[in-house]
Amino acid sequence: MLFSSMVFIWIFLPIVIIGYYIIDHLPFRDPDNRMSVKNYFLLGASLFFYAWGGIYYLLIMISSIVVNFFGGKYISYFEDDKRQKKKVLIITIVIDLGLLFVFKYFNMAVIVLENIIDPGKGSIIGMVGTGTLGLPEIVLPIGISFFTFQAMSYVIDVYRGDVEEQKSFFDFALYVSFFPQLIAGPIVRYHEIDSQIRGRQEKLGMKVRGIKRFCYGLGKKVLLANVFGQAADAIWSSNGEIVGVTAWLGAICYTLQIYYDFSGYSDMAIGLGRMFGFKFAENFNYPYMSQSIREFWRRWHISLSTWFREYVYIPLGGNRKGQGRTLINLFIVFLLTGFWHGANFTFIAWGLYHGIFLVLERIFLGKVLENNRFTVINRIYTLFIVVVGWVLFRSDTIYQALDIIKGLFIFKNGYQILSYLSMELIICLIVGILLCGPIQARFKGWYMTRRKDPKIQNLDFAVQMLLLIASIARLTAQTYNPFIYFQF
Repeated sequence: MLFSSMVFIWIFLPIVIIGYYIIDHLPFRDPDNRMSVKNYFLLGASLFFYAWGGIYYLLIMISSIVVNFFGGKYISYFEDDKRQKKKVLIITIVIDLGLLFVFKYFNMAVIVLENIIDPGKGSIIGMVGTGTLGLPEIVLPIGISFFTFQAMSYVIDVYRGDVEEQKSFFDFALYVSFFPQLIAGPIVRYHEIDSQIRGRQEKLGMKVRGIKRFCYGLGKKVLLANVFGQAADAIWSSNGEIVGVTAWLGAICYTLQIYYDFSGYSDMAIGLGRMFGFKFAENFNYPYMSQSIREFWRRWHISLSTWFREYVYIPLGGNRKGQGRTLINLFIVFLLTGFWHGANFTFIAWGLYHGIFLVLERIFLGKVLENNRFTVINRIYTLFIVVVGWVLFRSDTIYQALDIIKGLFIFKNGYQILSYLSMELIICLIVGILLCGPIQARFKGWYMTRRKDPKIQNLDFAVQMLLLIASIARLTAQTYNPFIYFQF
């Protein structure tokens, strides 16, 4: 992790917030100068934040910034020459994808080649390296998929004419490197934030809502996701056979872990963005309340789904070229979605797995679900598909995933689950399941009509402070604090 959580919360974040506040209250004759200084300050803080993990990482990100900034500039320069403009776009995207391949997928390509050359020593699907080629392993820069996709959205938006080129290199660098969402999203597309870089409104109410969102996100991550993660890790690393209720416990714990881990981080990023005047789009909308896989992907990792829809699915033709082409486009998008998540055949299988069900829903299953009056059945179907899919996603190899999936349907050794259950885990399972959407669906309307009530506001503030104190106390007491999406 770039910073330990305690260093981030106790040192880095307070310094940045205080520094930003001081700049905001310095006397400037020209308001534009104030915004420029604030942007320079945030850029410096963001580069320092990323460089903490190593100058090696920082140089890669700066290379991406340079390539895409000048890519956008040359696309704008050749505005009236469509051929040259397209050529610049292709070159820029090829460089982006080349960097992504070298630093994220090169190791996987080496393993595949090693197993083709010397098939007796390893397994391509099992991702076992044989060392035949003797090539060194390349270290994955944290968050490279996120900042690469953000930079690519800029050059594509400029090419399409959706936005004008960003004339300030430093403002563009801030867009790519802004630390709240730099290493785990949400993926911010350039046209969503273009006007905010130079002209954002920083009101007190927005900052207060940002603090609230950050506290809730931190609580989701530390108080829930970490507990589920420890249980899932223990079950996955078990030397014995993982079957029956124990296999289901592991799958459910990971299902809850990845939701509270990633949505918690997204909440923190959105909250921090609001503290500095930026409005980031939502990244989750209670996905485990979905009644189909299609709906699940409208609610899960919304920024990634939207990116692929705008920059891959629609350019491929979307659903405008007939049923057959639509199904192929869906399959391509979800193959790429799985591949985006990591250099492992488990991620590719996970993407294809979801792609298959989306195709089935498009062909006939969607109509069945729409006509079903019993929504609970639709939700059970969706959750079943999603939970089994997360087993693929979590496993180290296809073989491990298949063993655990098989174990889900072998009911024996029920007593085995007792070695993984604790009172803390049971309480967190109850709370985690309820807060995945059922509670919000029932009380959201009531809360929205009473949120300005002083009693509700005081209660809200008390809950925020309680979550913040409890989260910091837990972070202080333990070292287990992984962020799943940092590896992507």
